[in-house]
Amino acid sequence: MTYPPLPEIHGIDRRAFEAEVRPAARPVVLRGLGRDWPAVKAAQASADSGIAYLKRFSHPQPVPAILGEPEIGGRFFYTPDLKGLNFVRGQSPLGPFLDRLLRDRDHARPYAMAVQSVPLPQLLPGFADKNATSLLPTSVIPRMWLGNAIRVATHYDLMENIGVVVMGRRRFTLFPPDQIANLYMGPLELTPAGTPISLVDPDAPDLERFPRFAEAAKEAQSATLEPGDAIYIPFHWWHAVESLDPVNAFVNYWWNPAPAGMGNPYDALLHALVAIGSLPEDQREVYRTVFDHLVFRRNGEPAAHLPEEVKGVLGLPDTVTAARMRATLLDSFSRS
Repeated sequence: MTYPPLPEIHGIDRRAFEAEVRPAARPVVLRGLGRDWPAVKAAQASADSGIAYLKRFSHPQPVPAILGEPEIGGRFFYTPDLKGLNFVRGQSPLGPFLDRLLRDRDHARPYAMAVQSVPLPQLLPGFADKNATSLLPTSVIPRMWLGNAIRVATHYDLMENIGVVVMGRRRFTLFPPDQIANLYMGPLELTPAGTPISLVDPDAPDLERFPRFAEAAKEAQSATLEPGDAIYIPFHWWHAVESLDPVNAFVNYWWNPAPAGMGNPYDALLHALVAIGSLPEDQREVYRTVFDHLVFRRNGEPAAHLPEEVKGVLGLPDTVTAARMRATLLDSFSRS
């Protein structure tokens, strides 16, 4: 299935990124953002050259890796009964892993292999000093993804994201956050990498089983990135990722501008699914009204009528208020 193309920007600096791209909260391809990276230039010469460049920074310590049988066709996903995952986790020294990528590149049915989301200072010390983007502060730690021709199911991240293709081509298909009902989430308790995934294959959707996906498809956009190209993915945008070549490397930067120390909203969601989701419908509707007023502030500031010194958690929470509320919740959980 094909989708309309993502918008593209050729040439961007940090000022324009902060003033124009991020406020729009829409995904965009940043063509050529990493074209001057030494790693990209090495990979453009050949896969062997690209791997040799990575090995200059590697170390013998094992790194986390995942492996799937040839039968999965490179798609990391669930087992047919949705009770397990179709790959295994393990560890491998990076050098042998990279050698295996080169050795299997002409194999018709290779094992699906990936090293995913490892912080670059841990995986390839010194790499980020020579291959970096000027769009973000140096406090944002880059991560690397390595593998062969694999497919990652549609999912979202609880971060903003810039990703730069280093080696191989990569195709992204994106859906807005409001398409959640049309993407048919899998189980929350078991996920390939933390956040939920869609059960629909966007390349070959089964519309008989997942009819509402037809609505999501109307909002989808896609792009194929070459080495040196990058993509900006806003917070919570659903995205499927396909590595199109047998040797791939990708660097991404995750960050979240939300204040630290306030608790994890996803944890609050999981608790609400149990505590509120189990209520009778009329009570759930009451809590919808309460959340709209107190949390989402659809009627303005809910405590505007109170003196600042007594607003507490109804105002704009600070770390002291958050810590006090956390202690209250822990005490409540221990007694429930």
